[in-house]
Amino acid sequence: MEKLSARQANDLLDVMEERYQNTSTIIASQLPVTEWYKLISNPTVADALLDRLLHNSHRIELAGESMRKLDQSDHLR
Repeated sequence: MEKLSARQANDLLDVMEERYQNTSTIIASQLPVTEWYKLISNPTVADALLDRLLHNSHRIELAGESMRKLDQSDHLR
């Protein structure tokens, strides 16, 4: 929901570096991967992080209406 600080981005990169090709990692996000570069101000860190996250990844992109919106509409009936 907000940009990562340089420290946060480096910490996340460190975690992903430790886990890369050693163990599984699940990340859930409402933000499309194409928008992640906007959250990481250092393009080198962004490249390294996204390379480790997306290399050999299995991505599931969901489509459709938000369940929150659907739940709210059911309450209005």
